[in-house]
Formats: sequence, C-alpha cells, structure tokens
Amino acid sequence: MKFSPITPSDYPSLKPFFEGQSYRLCSYSLSSIIVWNNDVYHPCGAVDDGSLIICADFATHKERNHLLLPISPGREYTPEELAEISRGAGCTRYWFVPGDYIERHHGNRLEELFRVERQEEYDDYVYRTEDLATLAGRNYSKKRNLIKQFEREYPEGPGNVSMKHISPEDIPRCLEFLDRWCEERGGDVDRDEDLACEWHATRNALKNLEALEFRSLMLSINGEIEAFALASQLTDAMSALHFQKASAQIKGLYQFFDRECARRLFPELEFINKESDMGIPGLAHVKKSYCPEVMIPSYKLILREK
Repeated sequence: MKFSPITPSDYPSLKPFFEGQSYRLCSYSLSSIIVWNNDVYHPCGAVDDGSLIICADFATHKERNHLLLPISPGREYTPEELAEISRGAGCTRYWFVPGDYIERHHGNRLEELFRVERQEEYDDYVYRTEDLATLAGRNYSKKRNLIKQFEREYPEGPGNVSMKHISPEDIPRCLEFLDRWCEERGGDVDRDEDLACEWHATRNALKNLEALEFRSLMLSINGEIEAFALASQLTDAMSALHFQKASAQIKGLYQFFDRECARRLFPELEFINKESDMGIPGLAHVKKSYCPEVMIPSYKLILREK
C-alpha cells in the first residue's frame, strides 16, 4: 500500500470520503487531520478498495505511527479486514478507535486479532449544542454569573465588543493574538513539543481557513482581537470545536465566548465535540464543568502476531 502526504490541496478530492462518516471522535475530521501536519507528525493517505486509509507518520517517534479506521461512506470494516489492511500497510497499530466500534465487534474475532487498549487521555467530550448555547439550569449558574460580569464590563456595540467570522484580512491579526495567547500561559513554543504542535496546527488552520471549510468566530474588544475559534462538521449531527483561544486576562471572556461559539458556529447540529483533555488535569476540570452529554471512549488496536 503506497501512502502519500495529505496537504490542504487534497481536501476537495478527499472530502467525499468523509460525507456521512459516523465516527464521533474528532480525529475523523478531515480538516483537523490536515492541519496537524508539522515537522514531527505527517498525515498520509492511500485509497484502497474505494476507502481512504490514513496513516500517521512520526518523524522521530516511530513507535507512535498508527492508522485510523478506514474512511468509507456507508461501510464499516470488520476486524478481519482491519488486520488485512494493517499487514498491507506495514503498520501494526490503530489509534482513536471509538468505543462504539469496540462494542459492535466485541467477540467478532476482535480480541483474537488485536490487543485492545484504552486511550483515556484521548476520550472526547460531547455536549448538546442547546445546553452550551443557553447555559440553562443550576449546573451552569457560575458560568452565567461570569458572563453577566463580562457583559457589564464590556457591552456589545461600537467601540466595545464585536464578533464576526474571520475573513482573510483578519488572519494576520489572529496569528499575532495566537502568539500572545501562548505567551500569556508562559508557554515556550520552541521548547514545548506539545505546545509547538498545537501552535503549528492552529496557524495551519487559520492560513487555510477557507480551503478547509472551517467555520470561524472572532471576538474583538475596542478593536483588539481577544478570542477566536475554528470548527468543522464531524458527523451529520455533530460539529467539532478544534481551536478555541481566549485571553485569560479578561474575567468571564471565555465563558461568554464559549456560549457564542455554540450559538453561532454550528447551531443547526445537535451536538458539539470539544475534543479530549489529553490527560491535562486543569483542562479536564474545565471540560467536565460544562457537563458533557457523553464521553466518547478512545481505544488502540494492536495487531497480534500470527
């Protein structure tokens, strides 16, 4: 099986494979797959029997190389077929296998062919769009209070808070804000590999905003960008909020902006996938505080030797 690098120019030809795809982990967003390409990680693809096979190729950590489940509208591969693809691709691992796939194929030779391992740090948080757009009920009282404080301090209107979709002419200022956002958190993009990968992915997304069909939202205060977000459609009923950056210096801004993202980015879809916490305790605390409707478990499949 011959793999080729996946780049933004491949988006139009690969998009049909993802139309109607049903896997609910954010790793199955084509837009996201493309923008995470960097010096450390390279997404590659091959078309096999009418399906798209994606391989993650790591420049140095080859033990992290893995496949995703094949992408094919209206078709799900059996464990036997996955094993055959794995051997043909020369890659013994699948990552980001949704928990419902494991449930459907438990006992169907899955455990005989593969060793099944959890990836708890990559479990995705899924919310009802309406819950995040309204923040109704006792569970969200603290967030509503923070939003009221923000709205009192920064009312919407000329010269105050304004929101719009990101246009091409906004991208340079968004990139400048991204650098400021990293500095606010004391991150060193040159030394922190995880932060560097996210920084590169966010920059790639901004620079290819229209080509990769991201929906976007940008918030400015007194003309200064203080938050932006980028999202894509994941399934017929679910969006994926991939990048959401807001200044930590402004009280209530994150809560206000998060609500507006739910209201404005994909209001027509029932659910929002806000990705995983990557095993970071502080990030996990924030995501849990928004009361997810469901967690999507992530698994590894490791091919057993014959």
